[in-house]
Amino acid sequence: MSICLQHPSAILSSSITLPTSKSISNRVLIIHQILNQQFTISGLSTAADTQILKQVFEQNNNSIEVGHAGTTMRFLTAYFAATEGKNVVLSGSERMHQRPIKILVEALKSLGADIQYLNNEGFPPLQIKGKKLNGGAINLDGSVSSQYISALLLIAPLLKTELTITFTTSPVSKPYILMTISMMSYFGVEVTWLSENQLVVKQGNYVAKDFSVEADWSAASYWYSMVALSKNATIVLKGLDKTSLQGDNAVVALYTELGVNTRFIDGGIELSKSKIPISWKVKTVDFTLFPDLAQTYAVTCAALNLPVRITGLSTLRIKETDRIAALQQELNALGYQVTIEGHDLIIHQQKEINIQQHSIFTYNDHRMAMAFAPLALITDKLTIENHEVVEKSYPHFWKDLKHVGFVIKNHQEESSSR
Repeated sequence: MSICLQHPSAILSSSITLPTSKSISNRVLIIHQILNQQFTISGLSTAADTQILKQVFEQNNNSIEVGHAGTTMRFLTAYFAATEGKNVVLSGSERMHQRPIKILVEALKSLGADIQYLNNEGFPPLQIKGKKLNGGAINLDGSVSSQYISALLLIAPLLKTELTITFTTSPVSKPYILMTISMMSYFGVEVTWLSENQLVVKQGNYVAKDFSVEADWSAASYWYSMVALSKNATIVLKGLDKTSLQGDNAVVALYTELGVNTRFIDGGIELSKSKIPISWKVKTVDFTLFPDLAQTYAVTCAALNLPVRITGLSTLRIKETDRIAALQQELNALGYQVTIEGHDLIIHQQKEINIQQHSIFTYNDHRMAMAFAPLALITDKLTIENHEVVEKSYPHFWKDLKHVGFVIKNHQEESSSR
């Protein structure tokens, strides 16, 4: 199914209740399951990834299909490997079976895990027989995915002894690791950095405490893009906190340079479009610490005709799709000039941009759909294919867009009205 988006005025004014963070929700579900004691989780995410994880724990099946949910796959691999008596087959979508998991599996095996690859070595699906794992010291390549690291940290209380992880390469997406460590500390398990590339989890057990999940800064990024591309805008986003666990709050600084003002208010933030012209020169921006913002930022810069080299994107190659290649393909198809050098995405300035009629292909990637949606503010009409992919992280995204004046029709309706 595809949809057509339009906005009659490109002027935005509303208050939006953002979805809560699926990253935080997934971590607290793992802690809750390990603890096996009741405590209240307020504001658990309704995102598909989180609901899949919740259902896995509720249904207690031996054959588990996680679809496109990458975090769920990584976290469950570690959880089942470290849980005595479990014997499960863990599989996912076709794309999931192309996403590497060997670094995590080999680390777990070094702790004594019994995990077998059922098809291709280094990739799901997996046969996992749970057992009490050893602790000790492991070396880990930190350059591929922070989810491997978080998965190992979260199960540390199940190990026989303390766990020391030494990173052979600097860990990527470090704010997600810090999020995990902060949540573990909240629940009574301390993680200590011994050096920049080494940490230790002391032996200890999680302690039951009620927990509230905060709103999602990644979801906020799409609203920052909409404000940047609007003619005028004042948007209140509810539930965001200045002292967030999430690294994606970096969106505040990134979009200040793109003409979006942020004001922290009671219970959230207020976004407004700056009346001061954007001052810009060719620059390089490193997204190593917040890669989930890269797609939105790239689309915004292209739309504003701001030249930029976006670096720190290596982890985007193994997401729901190759996000670097997907961005280049779709932006170029719209008439923008985008090139790739290694893992860098380069947005080139153009003398004149004539946006072409092109249906945005989303590659089963929720962030592709939401990153491109703001372009409807600067075009007569924007078509997005497979729009349902937003269920993965922001189920009411299209409903919220309607709330601020976007006209959204399915493609069949649009065609028949011509």
